[in-house]
Amino acid sequence: MAITFHEGDLPPDVSFGGTVAIDTETMGLNPHRDRLCLVQLSAGDGDAHLVRFRKNSYDAPNLKALMTDPKVTKLFHYGRFDVAMLLRYLGVVSAPVYCTKIASKLVRTFTDRHSLRDLCRELAGIEISKEQQSSDWGADHLSEQQMAYAASDVLHLHVIRKKLDEMLAREGRTELAQACFDFLPTRVALDLAGWSEVDIFHH
Repeated sequence: MAITFHEGDLPPDVSFGGTVAIDTETMGLNPHRDRLCLVQLSAGDGDAHLVRFRKNSYDAPNLKALMTDPKVTKLFHYGRFDVAMLLRYLGVVSAPVYCTKIASKLVRTFTDRHSLRDLCRELAGIEISKEQQSSDWGADHLSEQQMAYAASDVLHLHVIRKKLDEMLAREGRTELAQACFDFLPTRVALDLAGWSEVDIFHH
């Protein structure tokens, strides 16, 4: 596994093919309060690219172009949060998207275990550590442990997606999943506009 670290943006010559796995690290879970610190990306080839952002410095034209490229699917786990952070801080709507957590909840109805750690274990046969999850991602220098943790969040998403796609097709829920993925940017817009805890479809 190779981890390549970038300050502020991706270089212009990096390609991730037709699907790029993406995750973010932030100062907390409130997009209005907690800033975006790191974006991790992988083409599913066993390598990861980490883009670190300094406070109030989010001019990243190459990363923004990737996020909005209609020919590249952005692959997330719990994309609702990551898409919100990318919209809030980079000002771009990530599309098209695929979310492994949504796919898992639609097709793995025999369990309530839908975390990335659970999916890595059960669908990819890999144990990942969450030890660095609550560390300080805004620090001036990220440790090797932090960077390895961040990379692990994107390295296995392509394999997990393949397994989930097979299950969705088997259960006849592929089109339903796609409709949910297509709706995700709208769900994010509702979150950021103040409807994060309100189900507008409820009576």
